[in-house]
Amino acid sequence: MPDERKIPRHVAVILDGNGRWAKAKGLPRNAGHVRGAQVVEDMLTIVDKVGIKYFTVYAFSTENWNRPGDEVTALMGLLRKYMVGSLRKAAKNNVHIQVIGDRTRLDPDIVKSIEDLERDTAANTGLHFQIAINYGGRDEIRRTVSKLSDKVLSGEIKPEDITEETIAGELDTAGIPDPDLLIRTCGEQRISNFLLWQLAYTEFYFTDVAWPDFNEAELEKAIDAYNHRERRFGGLK
Repeated sequence: MPDERKIPRHVAVILDGNGRWAKAKGLPRNAGHVRGAQVVEDMLTIVDKVGIKYFTVYAFSTENWNRPGDEVTALMGLLRKYMVGSLRKAAKNNVHIQVIGDRTRLDPDIVKSIEDLERDTAANTGLHFQIAINYGGRDEIRRTVSKLSDKVLSGEIKPEDITEETIAGELDTAGIPDPDLLIRTCGEQRISNFLLWQLAYTEFYFTDVAWPDFNEAELEKAIDAYNHRERRFGGLK
C-alpha cells in the first residue's frame, strides 16, 4: 500500500458476530465473547502501530440487557475480568482509556473498576481507547438534553446559547474527535444506535468477517477502502 495513504485519526467498531462465530464452531456463545475480547486486546497494539490515534469499540449496548439472563451475566463477568486484566495491560502501554455510556445500571464493582482505569490512564499520551458499555446513541442524546435543560433552568445558560458545540461538549465523547471510519463486522449493515450524533460524516465499512476472526489484514482492507472515499463534508471539491 502506498506510503501516502490516509490513516483515519479515529476508528470506531461495532464488534458483531461473536455469538455466530461460536455457534458455527459448536461452542457456547460466551466462548465467542471471550475470543472477541482477546481480539480487542490484540487490535489495541495493531491500531497503535498503524497510526490510528482514537479507537472506540461498542462492547455492550443499552439494548443488550434484553438478551437471555445467563448471557448478560456471562458478559458482565467477562467485563469484570477484562477491566482488571486486559485493559490494565493496555494502560501499561501508555493507552488512555475512557468508558462511555450510562453507568447507573452497572454494578458498583464494575463502576469502581472503570473509575480506577480512567484515573490511572488519564495522563497517558498514547492511543486513546474508548469502550462503550451500557451505551446507546439515543440514550446519550437524551442524557445530554437533560443536562442542558438543568443548566437552562438554573440560569447557567440561556436556550439561545445552545449550539452544536455546546451539545457536543455534553456528550459522553466530549473532547474526542468524531470517527473518520466506522467498521462493522459479520455482514450486518446498520449502526444499531451507536454514536448517532458523532457519525454524521463518518465513512462506513462493512465486512462479512466475524469479529473473532478480525485481524490486521482485515483492518488494512478497511483502511484501503477508506482511502478510496472522497470526504466532502457536504461541500464540493
